Amino acid sequence: MAEDDQLTDVMTALGPRLRALRQARGTTLARLSGATGISVSTLSRLESGQREPTLRHLLPLARAYRLPLDELVGSHTGDPRVHPRPVVRDGQTWIPLTRHLGGGLHAYKQILPAPAAADRTARPMQGSHEGHEWLYVLSGRLLLALGDRDLVLTAGETAEFDTRVPHGVANAGDRPVEWIALYGAQGERMHVRVRPADG
Repeated sequence: MAEDDQLTDVMTALGPRLRALRQARGTTLARLSGATGISVSTLSRLESGQREPTLRHLLPLARAYRLPLDELVGSHTGDPRVHPRPVVRDGQTWIPLTRHLGGGLHAYKQILPAPAAADRTARPMQGSHEGHEWLYVLSGRLLLALGDRDLVLTAGETAEFDTRVPHGVANAGDRPVEWIALYGAQGERMHVRVRPADG
């Protein structure tokens, strides 16, 4: 495909892409306007394709959606690799393994360092929210406090739960615990397909 054709395709798809992204994030034109400084009428024209965006529009939108610019406009270079930016929050490291384009399942690698000896018996604080989560422990011992139950998962074990149930995690061992988490904000569940055994 010629570069001009590729640019035309990206620009044609950009308006609907911006609208779908905003709707998937559950925000309004007014809230997005407040976050970006772009007027509601300009945002509306950008989404309908009646106005061609400039960097003055795209950069604030990319910041508001926390997306790289090429991901915002959908002009991937063909490189299939995800370039994660780790986030550390409350001592826990989150490494995104999927791109964030709105709804659907998102995957993370999560790491909790070994707790101080005095903290090993502390039950983690719990929270709840819409969605569904699936965990797979890579190494260490993960304490999953799910409702009034405490489960310790070790390497190779999985758990799947509705995140409306109060839940929290903690390191139940004396070395870091690492796990993969799949999360769906709309309650998507992981589906495993297994080929039937022959004969």
